[in-house]
Amino acid sequence: MEWHEVKREQPLLDDSGKIAEPGWARHPVWSYEREQIGASAYRIKERDHYVVTAGEYGAAFTLSDYGYVGIQSVSFFHIGENWEHTETVVTPLPMGKMKMPSSSAAGDSVFRDSRFRLEFCLDAGTRVISCDFKDFCDGKPFYCEITLEEPEMDSIAAAIPGEGKYGFCYDRKICCMRAEGYLSFGGTTYWFDSKRDCGMLDWKRGVFPYESEWRWGAGSAVVGGRPFGFTVSEGSKEENPGIENMIFYEGKGHKIGAVNVHIPEDGSRKAWSLSSGDGRFEMEFQPGTEQKSTLSAAVISTEMHRVIGRMKGRAVLDDGRFIELKDFVCFMEKVCNRG
Repeated sequence: MEWHEVKREQPLLDDSGKIAEPGWARHPVWSYEREQIGASAYRIKERDHYVVTAGEYGAAFTLSDYGYVGIQSVSFFHIGENWEHTETVVTPLPMGKMKMPSSSAAGDSVFRDSRFRLEFCLDAGTRVISCDFKDFCDGKPFYCEITLEEPEMDSIAAAIPGEGKYGFCYDRKICCMRAEGYLSFGGTTYWFDSKRDCGMLDWKRGVFPYESEWRWGAGSAVVGGRPFGFTVSEGSKEENPGIENMIFYEGKGHKIGAVNVHIPEDGSRKAWSLSSGDGRFEMEFQPGTEQKSTLSAAVISTEMHRVIGRMKGRAVLDDGRFIELKDFVCFMEKVCNRG
């Protein structure tokens, strides 16, 4: 399938429940309405996922409604100390009760219980991640208040048909949002500085297959005083996994093709290689801190293996200019879901 850029604003689904116009866009041109989905509420998946990095350390935050279960998590990682911890709270049968926003450009996502509060709030181009986790690790609490500035800039959105009568995936990734704020854990405060640090959002809505798998890598930071980021995916069950692949520089998106990820088979700590078919993304990824998370609850299971490390290499922009990376903090992950 030859994916194309969609520029016209339109409903995501047609009268039959299928993607009206599959493709990719620089902005969320499709309007998503949960009520228009023909599939059972058990099958609808909605997920907001943020990653914020500051050189040696960073954090990831997830709020999700997967129909059968809600999975809410916080991860804190420190590359220099080769340490990470992930804490997850599972809730049964949310099936829309979380009221996840229908747009990646407006609305708040909120979860609260007696132990854990996590909020994603969006107002006038500013996103705020606020968290209070009372017993995050070894009895120590985790707090954060991080502001992500989102000026007018390109992102990458994709509307992809899926399996079955009502299957689809609507996804948007926003890179290079400058980060300001702090996180606190174990008596230490870790700061984010908008002059160098960035965050990104992975926003998903859809009706996915019972079994799905993907490989995804991304990173955002300030390089040479200018924001640079990327997102690349190998999504195993798509005819053209390059649909969501894009380089971001100074607020503009530069579309690239499919990217092959080669991981050494001997399980060593050797560098991985990433190479795009169009020659515009040639990288070497040195793995660092590993994050493994496995969850099994009733008929649903998820297994995530994320490696946070440093990348070096060359990215080529649309006009032929190239960006050289060295010690660029990013992550690569493989996720397998059933449910």
